[in-house]
Amino acid sequence: MRRIVRSLLDEWGLSPLCDAAELGVTELVANVVRHVPDRRCVVLVLRLETGVRVEVADGAPELPLPVAESDAEAEHGRGLALLDSVVDKWGVGPGSGGGKTVWFECGPP
Repeated sequence: MRRIVRSLLDEWGLSPLCDAAELGVTELVANVVRHVPDRRCVVLVLRLETGVRVEVADGAPELPLPVAESDAEAEHGRGLALLDSVVDKWGVGPGSGGGKTVWFECGPP
């Protein structure tokens, strides 16, 4: 997924957004692998007038919740906080068929 996102952003002239977008898509897809029973998702990368939007839709209705505080030694629980620190905005909403879509947007610095 990272290579596909990088390839699209390079093609669209949005290379400065690659690091944030790659990290974001990695976190969201990793959450699907960890938390969605069938581990299936659809990834959509959209070029915006001001940057890029990435959406990851899955069939699980449970919404991701940022952890208020996590143990410095914990192996999990910081993904959404990390996402929040590298993208301009992100959110989650209901998806089709009872699932959800988690998305983020990145724009120029």
